[in-house]
Amino acid sequence: MIGYLTSNAALIHAFSPRPARRTRRETLALNRVFKMAPKLSEYFADGEILASRGGLDRPISGLAIDSRRVVPGNLFFALPGRRTDGASFIDEAISRGAVAIVTQKLPAHAPARVTFIEVADARTALARVAQRYYKFPDRDLNVVGVTGTNGKTTVTHLLKHFLNGDQRVGLLGTINYDLGARTVPSFRTTPESLDIYGMMAQMRDAGCRHAVMEVSSHGIDQQRVLGLQFGAVVFTNLTRDHLDYHKTLEAYFDVKAKLFTGATGSLPKVAAVNLDDPYGAQLAGRIPAGVKTVTFGEAPAAQVRAEQVALNFKNTTFRLVWPGGTMDLDSPLIGRYNVSNLLAAVAAAWGLGRDPRVFLARLRGFAGVPGRMERIEEGQPFNVLVDYAHTDDALRNALGMLRAITPGRLFVVFGCGGNRDRTKRPLMVKAVQDFADFAFATADNPRSEAIAQIFGDMKAGVTAPDKISWTEDRRRAISLALDAARPGDCLLIAGKGHESYQEFADTVIPFDDRQVVRELIGIKALKT
Repeated sequence: MIGYLTSNAALIHAFSPRPARRTRRETLALNRVFKMAPKLSEYFADGEILASRGGLDRPISGLAIDSRRVVPGNLFFALPGRRTDGASFIDEAISRGAVAIVTQKLPAHAPARVTFIEVADARTALARVAQRYYKFPDRDLNVVGVTGTNGKTTVTHLLKHFLNGDQRVGLLGTINYDLGARTVPSFRTTPESLDIYGMMAQMRDAGCRHAVMEVSSHGIDQQRVLGLQFGAVVFTNLTRDHLDYHKTLEAYFDVKAKLFTGATGSLPKVAAVNLDDPYGAQLAGRIPAGVKTVTFGEAPAAQVRAEQVALNFKNTTFRLVWPGGTMDLDSPLIGRYNVSNLLAAVAAAWGLGRDPRVFLARLRGFAGVPGRMERIEEGQPFNVLVDYAHTDDALRNALGMLRAITPGRLFVVFGCGGNRDRTKRPLMVKAVQDFADFAFATADNPRSEAIAQIFGDMKAGVTAPDKISWTEDRRRAISLALDAARPGDCLLIAGKGHESYQEFADTVIPFDDRQVVRELIGIKALKT
């Protein structure tokens, strides 16, 4: 990825095409570079190579998984995919200078100048080779992985904030990647293993001692975290999502559980598990002996738990209880699910040996997470919040909390993403209609799916037709919702959160719910 991974410029230069005639000095310099270059044979263990053509004792300049990003001297991994097969891009990779190819099937006619390596699973090979190539950065970092349907982003940001008191902490997540010396935009919640190990190497080199990361079910299933050594893993919850990929909720859960049972290649040292979630309670019974399990929640049996919870629009207060201590907390995060998120972060940090009395002193300074129940204040006499809630469970949690603390009416603007699980669409509408006084259904990220099709699926969940309107243009829907709101009301704009774009079939346009709200409130103020 351009801008994400660092490259050895001198080595790439050495592999680049050269004039036929070279000076003696140039030849000696190139020989020195090649002598120090890593060799293919250094990165494959016994039994990992099923067959090969060409020499394995040849230097490489780096690793690549995207043929468009190949530079001279690279080892290219032809990864299988759901829509395209990396084997289709081998010729392009070679034309750009790849000197070796990892594939699951050797081609019948391979160029003699290129080494081909056949493996049983290209993604597994990628993870193993990337970890070795970047010198096992996960062993030099205390890595904390957070998985679950909802709450991953908030929990990772809280953990980063808590652990960042005396040591630098890296972050890989939905919003951005903090690599210690620089922060870059995120392109995927859990990137490919090559990117993970490459970015963790940058964290290590920048002086980070911890790394927190969101771990998606796709990331686990597609071997992106294979072999990664976790100091701690966290399970937030599991609700209906990604069934277009996993097919059943049980299969979805089984994939998540792999992070806790050693099925990804290594056992974590600490497992923090939400005891309030039925799948969390089930998971706690699966964790092998030798892993320190810390349960959290409001359940009386939870080791780290919240008692006497009080909610409002400004803050949340509760008594925190953990083995060996209690304290009264005043959290800037609103909503009961944020109590759970905070408990998850506390359980993980405490499990790693940190004292809650020390790291929770930093809680008041937590600035929140962009697009996660983010309040928009532009002088309007009603509350406007932007949140990433895009499942029926997340909407129920968000709207249920707002319903309880809103003196006036509760409005919501929401939509359903295109080319994703269609079965959750009516459930999302049902959740909205159970809590909101009025809903404005609109486009989320339609992608290549017709909005009419998306609306058609959503309408199966309508229980009160007079309490919902249908507007394809998202900006227009937000404008109508702002027009409807009065003093004491609350408007939730859900689904996209921190995202600054909207995806359509063949284009991506700039669109940030927060910016749009601010612009519209300003325009409406000028008209009054």
